[in-house]
Amino acid sequence: MQEYRLVWFRKKWHVRIGSGPTSRRISLRTTDRHEADRRLAALKLQAARPSDASIASLWNAYVQEKTGRTVLRTMDYTWKGLAPRFGHLTPDLVTVDTCRDYIAHRRQQVSDGTIHTELGHLSTVLNWAVKRELIDRAPHVERPAKPAPRDRWLTRKDAMKVIDAASFPHLRLSMILLVGTAARVGAILDLTWDRVDLERGQINLTRASDGAKRKQRATVPINGMVRAALVEAQQGAVTDHVIEWSGKPVASIKKGIAAAAKRAGVEGVSAHVFRHTAAVWMAEANVPMARIAQYLGHRDSRVTERIYARFAPDHLRDEAEILSLPIRAASSFDQ
Repeated sequence: MQEYRLVWFRKKWHVRIGSGPTSRRISLRTTDRHEADRRLAALKLQAARPSDASIASLWNAYVQEKTGRTVLRTMDYTWKGLAPRFGHLTPDLVTVDTCRDYIAHRRQQVSDGTIHTELGHLSTVLNWAVKRELIDRAPHVERPAKPAPRDRWLTRKDAMKVIDAASFPHLRLSMILLVGTAARVGAILDLTWDRVDLERGQINLTRASDGAKRKQRATVPINGMVRAALVEAQQGAVTDHVIEWSGKPVASIKKGIAAAAKRAGVEGVSAHVFRHTAAVWMAEANVPMARIAQYLGHRDSRVTERIYARFAPDHLRDEAEILSLPIRAASSFDQ
């Protein structure tokens, strides 16, 4: 097996392949060490293709290239499920039967929604490997049907009960921001103080490194509840992250929310429920769908309308009146 080694030559990173007089040097055309590592990993995979590139090696190369992306936090968890069954395989060994065996095995441990996400991430990595010319073809990855979303939102009373039941300040602040900004949990956990403008009263939920992502993030106003919580938190902040605990950014609040909901006696609460709740409250207040879409960071307001229009008090009211007839009341008939 050939040796690959990074070397600095003429103010750029190169890779030296082999050793001794037969070795050769290839420019990686970058001065950035992280980018050089990524290109080296891709080069190794290209040299190994097609039969020796395992799914584990492709997954690692994908993760290296996408460093800093929010999705990697989720992919860290999904790989724990995928690795034992798929990590040692090469892409050509991924078949419908392989996927079905995985689905049957994982159904003993997690929901179909989780399995759908895990296999979706596997498909993403394989399709990426084709684009990077690391493999010739991405196999079909069969997934279970995506479960229908749970239509769960909170009343104002229940939302206050859950927030008040938070056992730690960072958890309380997280839930206040979730409902007060209608943001996704990843955006809240990623939020840094440089994107909180208390003077202008705005929070920019988009990081500079996000680029043109599939899931967009909005810039939202700071309401009175959020402002009070942020001012209090900023006084004791020791890191750049708004959500911190013990001097470190927080990776997950899933268990904390579940525990607070249990103490409050409110069932079925998650971080996404707070976001969904915020959108429902706006729809119930007759906020136009286009404005709710902006708040949620939806690119297309038709997505927002499909989910939330039915919560608006006047939704289809005029259309319903068109279908009304001036008929006599049943009580007017002769007995």
